[in-house]
Amino acid sequence: MRYLITPLISILILFSCKDNNSTNNEVTAEAEKTVAENIAEHYGISKFNEVEELEFTFNVESNGNLRSRHYSWFPKTGEVTLMSAQDTVQYNRNNQMDSLTMNADKAFINDSYWLLAPFKLVWDEGTSISDPEKVAAPISSEQLNKITITYTGDGGYTPGDAYDFYYNDNYEVKEWTFRRGNQTEPSLITTWENEQNFDGLVLVKDRVRPEEDWKLFFTNLNVKFSK
Repeated sequence: MRYLITPLISILILFSCKDNNSTNNEVTAEAEKTVAENIAEHYGISKFNEVEELEFTFNVESNGNLRSRHYSWFPKTGEVTLMSAQDTVQYNRNNQMDSLTMNADKAFINDSYWLLAPFKLVWDEGTSISDPEKVAAPISSEQLNKITITYTGDGGYTPGDAYDFYYNDNYEVKEWTFRRGNQTEPSLITTWENEQNFDGLVLVKDRVRPEEDWKLFFTNLNVKFSK
């Protein structure tokens, strides 16, 4: 029996080492992710690859006035339909645009950015992202982590703009700041509220400026995944 026990112990030790190595590899992989990737992952960026169609209505309510634009977007093909009180425009983002479709695309980029900002941290090129730091959030004064994404390239419609993301230790964004042209003073500060989970894809519906008669919010959210 002594000769049988020794190989069994060796096998157990071998499997134990493999398990430890597997755990260590998982920890290393987690450590190698950037903050931007962790934030995007928290909101389900990998699930977005399965999105066939995303519908949403972008709304801004200010001083009793409501402005809305509704979109149907097929990310895999680039097809977009924009419906507003003024017009309906259908176009493909992969094709050459005229002045009408370019204006529609400017609106789409702005409106979808508000909805998909965590993913833009990973998707967008021509950007720089700061190292994280612990700061007091501008609205709640809660101690949160902060990173800043700055658009440094010449491409896009608004080069030079900067966004400060204030997030907790679970990589959940609680507040953010928009600074036009990377100016020191913020152009806009809002909270992030009211998450909705679509089978692993998490979208945040409300951006609020407390104590002000202004709110940006999303309605008619609908996500269709590839089968």
